[in-house]
Amino acid sequence: MNKHYDILIVGAGHAGAQAAIALRQQKFEGTIALMGNEKYPPYERPPLSKEYLAGEKPFERIMLRPESFWGEREIDLLTGCRVAKVDPIGKKVTLSSDEEVGFGKLIWATGGSPRMLNCAGSQARNIHGVRSRADVDKMIAALPTTENVVVIGGGYIGLEAAAVLTKLGKKVTVIETLDRVLSRVAGETLSRFFEEEHRQHGVTIELESMVEEFETNDEGMATGVKLADGRVFPAEMFIVGIGIIPETGPLVAAGAAAGNGVDVDQHCRTSLEDIYAIGDCAAHSNRFADGAHIRLESVQNANDQAKVAALDIMGEDCEYNAIPWFWSNQYDLKLQTVGLSTGHDEYVVRGEPSSRKFSIIYLKDGKVIALDCVNATKDYVQGRKIVEAGLSLDRTQLADTEIPLKEIERV
Repeated sequence: MNKHYDILIVGAGHAGAQAAIALRQQKFEGTIALMGNEKYPPYERPPLSKEYLAGEKPFERIMLRPESFWGEREIDLLTGCRVAKVDPIGKKVTLSSDEEVGFGKLIWATGGSPRMLNCAGSQARNIHGVRSRADVDKMIAALPTTENVVVIGGGYIGLEAAAVLTKLGKKVTVIETLDRVLSRVAGETLSRFFEEEHRQHGVTIELESMVEEFETNDEGMATGVKLADGRVFPAEMFIVGIGIIPETGPLVAAGAAAGNGVDVDQHCRTSLEDIYAIGDCAAHSNRFADGAHIRLESVQNANDQAKVAALDIMGEDCEYNAIPWFWSNQYDLKLQTVGLSTGHDEYVVRGEPSSRKFSIIYLKDGKVIALDCVNATKDYVQGRKIVEAGLSLDRTQLADTEIPLKEIERV
């Protein structure tokens, strides 16, 4: 292993891979290493809870690039490596193997690890997170002997897994602590729509339900989850989808400013010289969140921040100012979200949810700040420009599906 690289990228997910690609696209001629703690080349994460779990896409089809791509661009892939310590003064990292790797500039793109439950029985082997290929491979291996699945967490990951497993013929129960699914990312109308969709497909949804413990057998396997109200839901497989914990430990220990993730400026620089942070682990000021310091867990954010860091390294004047967008596939429903609906004070439903093709338009102080579009790609595309411009539009026309969004009058 080369002991020193001009650019060392720690984390081989979307953000890290895109940073390496962007540097070469910008004609960076120095040495680059892309270091990941998994043994695989960089691959897409969103399909893990969708097409990969469903068996619709083999691993080769979710790789970000063919394995040969990296060598052809002289990007060293350092797989199976975990950073234990960062030395910002000596400009080197120490791996868990005690090996040291030096750098000219460091890009921290480690993402996060699944947030798991900490209660009796929560270490059982059949309780799964959904973050890596290894996580999902374990679930796939267990499917032939699984009839009942309990999914803990009603966010995107939990609902996507529930949809796939239901289509595979499993009996699925979703347990959510709050009073509706998707409560952290969407308004109530969308939450209730997805709850009804899942119930119509046979999924049991338990809201305002707190997990107390897992019941286990002598083999160390969970046999049921017990809720705070005493009810027990037996199953052979348990999936926990309650968010991630940013992987920032070594960088924070090295003195990087951090709170909910590593703090970065508009150029994706941390408080440590020549060290950048991008993707799920990076907290940044976002104009679509009224300037609040937030982390965005999305492919969009990972890719866009990677390009900003690469351009800054190349001496180009570039600031992160990208509009957030997300998507989720559940059954035959394609949800596309643009903007951030958090803090909205008004919303307009465009179309009829029962038709399974509609949009929810969120407003704040009269301006359109976000859209959730279900099977309504045209609204998503046109709405993106409206959110970017922060337009105030006629409410009656917003609700009228006969009028394209781009033609609605401003108010």
